[in-house]
Amino acid sequence: MQVYEELKVITSRPPKEYTNDVRHHLYGFLPGDFRYNVYDWCVDCKKIIKDILKKEKTPIIVGGTGLYISTLINGIYDIPKIPEKVKNESSAKLKSQGWEKFYKDILKFDSKSCKKIKNNDSQRIKRIWEVYNYTKIPLSQWQEKPNVTFLDQFNYEMILVMPKRDEIYIKCRDRFYNMINEGAIDEVTTLRDKRYNLTMPIMKAHGVPEIIEYLDGKISLDEAIDHAIKSTRNYVKRQFTWWRGLKIEPYYVFDDFPMNIDLNSIKILKKLTN
Repeated sequence: MQVYEELKVITSRPPKEYTNDVRHHLYGFLPGDFRYNVYDWCVDCKKIIKDILKKEKTPIIVGGTGLYISTLINGIYDIPKIPEKVKNESSAKLKSQGWEKFYKDILKFDSKSCKKIKNNDSQRIKRIWEVYNYTKIPLSQWQEKPNVTFLDQFNYEMILVMPKRDEIYIKCRDRFYNMINEGAIDEVTTLRDKRYNLTMPIMKAHGVPEIIEYLDGKISLDEAIDHAIKSTRNYVKRQFTWWRGLKIEPYYVFDDFPMNIDLNSIKILKKLTN
């Protein structure tokens, strides 16, 4: 979400005192009506890594979302990008048919993919439909092909910060109250006025749906804050589960990030030497 220019407060974009001192990349450079996905990010990330290494500097990839880091490390299925029109068609079809009928339809052409998901997982169900209807090849067949890789040219070391869950919950709560005080409501008001399609990723950023409900008079501000904090807590739970299930061995694991760590001595990412 930090790639979108409209969301500075909501996504806690690094302040100028950080970016003036150390060059940051892939922050706030896209309009909200652009659908940017994990493949796009990995392609851009690889290009930036190469550019930084040419300058004999060390690129540091800072993440939160496990999916993006995992994809950067392990690669991704080489599936053509699905046009917005097809995505809208799948959403409309699911809405008109209901998930049960929609699921039965995709079961006919890609039962293998269906077996891997819950039959009420609307996002993955739509993905199966979109891939087949656009490419005429089932998603399961695409997944049998070799991955597109991004870091195969590099050697890297990973630092994993896994604080206690209760500490993260407190930080999430405090962070959201700080965002409200720093102008999150005005930021979301401006975003809402642009009338982007609600299926766009930017419209699903933590806090955006809840604040829009408040702006539309559907819930109170206190309710919006409470709902957003609960949603973020649930996201934290999923991320903990994700990282513990990933088959990636970190080189360093910290309960909290030590502010005095010498990153230059760790060499997060360096080009392989033959």
